[in-house]
Amino acid sequence: MKVAKDLVAASATPMVLGILTEGESYGYAILRRINELSGGELDWTEGLLYPLLHRLERLAFVESSWQAVASERRRKYYRITDRGRAELAEQRRQWDTVVGALKEVWHDRMPLPARPLEGLA
Repeated sequence: MKVAKDLVAASATPMVLGILTEGESYGYAILRRINELSGGELDWTEGLLYPLLHRLERLAFVESSWQAVASERRRKYYRITDRGRAELAEQRRQWDTVVGALKEVWHDRMPLPARPLEGLA
């Protein structure tokens, strides 16, 4: 299944801010975490993530710092700010509203189609 670009774009900010509530992280680790959380269904690229991180930094939702890691090159680590936590709380309220409305609309009206078995589709 490929998630529509509109859904990826709409969920990008709360996804990254949510991941950063787990602790500071760097770009590649954030990409791995998104892939892990989605069971491999969301396969973001650096071209999506880094412009988003830069925007979140300009908005003061995240801060960054360069850190040296033993025997590796320096990495830019990102951490969520208090302003970012407030934004995440607001986005969560909005997502809860959207998800609640979708559940109401879909309740017993639109059963999900069965996924084809691997190799039989």
